[in-house]
Amino acid sequence: MNASGVEAPVRGALAGKVAIVSGSGRGIGRAVALKLAHHGAHVVVNDLDEDPATEVVTAIRARGGQAIACIGNVTEADFGERFVQSALDAFGGLDIIVNNAGYTRDGMIQNQTDEQFQAMLDVHVTAPFRILRAASEPWREWAKREAAEGREVIRKVVNISSLAGTAGNAGQVNYSSGKSAVIGMTRTLAKEWGRLKVCVNCVAFGFIETRLTKANDDPASSIEIEGQQIQTGVPPAMRGSLKAMIPLGRSGTPTEAAGSVYFFCSPDSDYVSGEVLVVGGGLSL
Repeated sequence: MNASGVEAPVRGALAGKVAIVSGSGRGIGRAVALKLAHHGAHVVVNDLDEDPATEVVTAIRARGGQAIACIGNVTEADFGERFVQSALDAFGGLDIIVNNAGYTRDGMIQNQTDEQFQAMLDVHVTAPFRILRAASEPWREWAKREAAEGREVIRKVVNISSLAGTAGNAGQVNYSSGKSAVIGMTRTLAKEWGRLKVCVNCVAFGFIETRLTKANDDPASSIEIEGQQIQTGVPPAMRGSLKAMIPLGRSGTPTEAAGSVYFFCSPDSDYVSGEVLVVGGGLSL
């Protein structure tokens, strides 16, 4: 592993597979992209901003892997089609979809605007829906052909939720609603796509150290979305109390988070579908 946290690619479980990972220029998404590349996948990296996406692509290529960047906001109406097509054009296939992109815009319900609520549904629900819908046609065609040839090719979807989606969280009615909807999407598509040999699962994260969980008085917790500065993060006092609730006694790292996503992408989970894996250091609320 080098200083960027990139492991050299191996002729591993994902050799020859093609993956698209939304929001993979930073944090958990970055760790997932690096993990999948290490195990042999060709990866399409996405971020709102070009620089972080390019850095991840460069890191993967420097270790002998294959990756390209697809820059853009996942909430754009045509992004799903563009994201999927980028994988088809660059690598000739698509085997793994990780819907990771997202952010928070917290506030008690009496203080939330319609726009603030809708923004969370757009990024956490509508964007994954559009990406998965865009993949449905090639996957349907390929599955039909493979069945006629007597072959079984397993493809994977991993949607990202949160403890806020499984149990709710005060001050996050918008985020919790979006992350809960992702679970419903996961379980529905597991039923619809089983016949296509697509396993659809979900990882619900607890307290993972990213810019979204930094203290909200830390400048690094502020992000820019389409020219608008969004304050994310957690009140400093709450960070301490949250960590105290975690049975393992600490928050998780993006690398640890990526391991759970990798499991659902790997052949080890080829008979697992429609499941929600809580990754919270023992905390499930």
